[in-house]
Amino acid sequence: MVRKVTIGGAQMGPIAPDESRDSCVARMIEMLREAASRGCDLVVFPELALTTFFPRYYEEDISRMDHWFETAMPNTATRPLFEAAAAAGIGFYLGYAELTPEGRRFNTSILVDGSGQITGKYRKIHLPGHSEFEPWRAFQHLEKRYFEPGDLGFGVWSQHAGLVGMAICNDRRWPETYRVMGLQGAELIVLGYNTPDTNTSEPEPNHLRMFHNHLVMQANAYMNACWVVGVAKAGVEDGCMLIGGSCIIQPSGEILARAATLEDELIVAVADLDACAAPRRGTFNLGRHRRVEHYGRIVRQAGIEIPADLSAAE
Repeated sequence: MVRKVTIGGAQMGPIAPDESRDSCVARMIEMLREAASRGCDLVVFPELALTTFFPRYYEEDISRMDHWFETAMPNTATRPLFEAAAAAGIGFYLGYAELTPEGRRFNTSILVDGSGQITGKYRKIHLPGHSEFEPWRAFQHLEKRYFEPGDLGFGVWSQHAGLVGMAICNDRRWPETYRVMGLQGAELIVLGYNTPDTNTSEPEPNHLRMFHNHLVMQANAYMNACWVVGVAKAGVEDGCMLIGGSCIIQPSGEILARAATLEDELIVAVADLDACAAPRRGTFNLGRHRRVEHYGRIVRQAGIEIPADLSAAE
């Protein structure tokens, strides 16, 4: 069986606060049409692809932010995207803000197959930022205010003759994200992000934003012998600069395709899922080489704890 998937990374330029969902969907459909002309089987859209990155705005009454959330998927605004994808036989990944019937709020992504059916759902686990207004910041990053940590875990789904996992933005910085999916056989991990070019939490040279963006995805593609596709929202969005750098990374850790702009742009690469097999038989044969008896601290402990004997020595 040939297990080659032609993947399109559909980077989006900025979304203004007053841009409608219909407009965002129209932009995505335009890239989907280009993806069809270039033979894509799967298209990856960014995190929160239907709205501006609204966690930069503070609102005392969280319910007044509900208009940024989707209560159903597909819905009236997004159904044309599902229909266009199904007509082209293309699957896709889509990130959006989810408001559940119980009133819970999540930063969510879905995986859709070539017939337009939702095959998987993921809710962002590693939420960055803060929960209260902090006036000293150049802009707010209130994901901890508007979203709950995801409750679905890191799953994998059978699609395009392989095993596909999902993550969202800050998840890509945590090695546990990839390893949990890698232990389930994930051969392709797709994720969207909205990353500002300024770190308001700590001093950091600007150039490190893009360096770290690629570093974590490349390293974890290599260490888990899988393909990783990271797709950005990019450009100046309501005065906040979002990095681009959307990329498709092979299991060697090398970038095969990378966006050149900060606008709507489709990058394409052919992913041979069988390229995961050789490193999984050798260097990263997890069953043969992992030593789980020594890893317990990883799941028992969240923050740094200096061993008692070393603390006493101080």
